[in-house]
Amino acid sequence: MEEEKRFQIPRVKLGSQGLEVSRLGFGCAGLSGAMNTPLSHEAACLLIKRAFEKGITFYDTADVYGQDHDNEIMIGKALKELPREQVQLATKFGIARLAGAQPAIRGTPDYVRECCEGSLRRLGVDYIDLYFQHRVDTTVAIEDTMGELKKLVEEGKIKYIGLSEASIDTIKRAHAIHPITAVQMEYSLWTRDIEDEIIPLCRALGIGIVAYSPLGHGFFGGKAIVESLPPESVLVCFFAIYFDDINN
Repeated sequence: MEEEKRFQIPRVKLGSQGLEVSRLGFGCAGLSGAMNTPLSHEAACLLIKRAFEKGITFYDTADVYGQDHDNEIMIGKALKELPREQVQLATKFGIARLAGAQPAIRGTPDYVRECCEGSLRRLGVDYIDLYFQHRVDTTVAIEDTMGELKKLVEEGKIKYIGLSEASIDTIKRAHAIHPITAVQMEYSLWTRDIEDEIIPLCRALGIGIVAYSPLGHGFFGGKAIVESLPPESVLVCFFAIYFDDINN
């Protein structure tokens, strides 16, 4: 028990802009379901507090996680029970849910600001440590999106800017407008595409990498037996396709 109490997650510099986070981050999407049964707000808050006690201070959410922004609301409740200055909070904008339609990708300056203000309100914080563009809107020049993000940094509403699933060209153009602190990409034993170009570019520019799904959407963590997943989980279909591929 004493060994468990002494163990703490080490810390690491994320990028070269000054952000320091726990080496292991907490991806909050699963707390609201989609890949698993959603947790109650009470249970989620207890889990986040337990993670914080073990040294995990980097929490990643998004305005699109959960119904009606439920994930950000949930994280906001947990933050009220933690020392804000010791938490590195990341959230994301850019995927808009439209009633009766497929999600749309948006990156216009007015939408950037609208999303940021909404996330600040739901999270109950004065600033966001790391604000990601969740997906790049190819109908809007990245310079325009970054221009608004830069204004939000200057206003103190966000501290650092990140991109998720961005191309080499987009990263370069965005970084020229304002330094990018982190790029978020899927990276695991079976998803290694970013090693060829993305990682070398980020190293050259001093940009950190935030790897999502490092355990292969739970596959490498023991969830390969799909019967253990709720039937509504998107992973049921994901693993079924994977096993079908390897069996054929």
